[in-house]
Amino acid sequence: MAAQNSSSPPAKKLEGKVAIITGGASGIGEATARLFCNHGAKVVIADIQDEKGQEVCDSIASGSGICSYVHCDVTDEEQVKSTVDHTVQTHGKLDIMFSNAGILTKTDQEAQITDLDLTDVDRLYAVNARGTAACVKHAAKAMVDHRVKGSIVITGSTAGVCGADARIGYHMTEHAIQGLMRCAGKQLGRFGIRVNCVSPSVVVTPLICNISGRSKEELEKFFQKTTDLTDRALGVDHVAEAVLFLASDDSGFITGHNLMVDGGQSS
Repeated sequence: MAAQNSSSPPAKKLEGKVAIITGGASGIGEATARLFCNHGAKVVIADIQDEKGQEVCDSIASGSGICSYVHCDVTDEEQVKSTVDHTVQTHGKLDIMFSNAGILTKTDQEAQITDLDLTDVDRLYAVNARGTAACVKHAAKAMVDHRVKGSIVITGSTAGVCGADARIGYHMTEHAIQGLMRCAGKQLGRFGIRVNCVSPSVVVTPLICNISGRSKEELEKFFQKTTDLTDRALGVDHVAEAVLFLASDDSGFITGHNLMVDGGQSS
């Protein structure tokens, strides 16, 4: 009898699933889009970086329909609704919403509450809190209407579970996201829809580099010292793997959970 090949390919955890990834043109979103496609999902990247978003899709599988791009500014609820509607019309359903689009303050000038720039806070809330709420709302509606027992994953942050003496506005929005996740998880459980957060510590993305004016290598060395895992830096792939877990059936009985990907920083 011939020996069986023990090196069979790994199982695809999202085979037949359809996913939307907001903020999918770069950073965590891009890494997750690539990972989802590798695991058999059809992915719709939604972003405002049109050229980058299309480049990511083309690099994954040009013309295959596995990955596509749509322009979507999450501060505009109609654009979010249109993205969800387009996805359902194109692929017949929506199984996974990864609400990942978010922004940071450009400066640290609002470090003191007495100097808080409320215009800046409004801008942060428009993207991080209100934009996420729109994504959860319309994804949930599509899942309920089509009787899909789906998974909604939100990118949070360690800033959502602690205070700080800087970036007050950003911390406020991240705490709001945690409340949204828990309430949505409570309400949608009866439909079989799971809602969770993945909350990394600082991931050195192009956005972080642009805001700080420092190189990726320099920032990684700095933030590496702030975690218990001092032998490595947190990368986008670490976060993408956590999102895959929450999006897949591997986490089938997990909802209302905030998965910290912070190297023990918050423990």
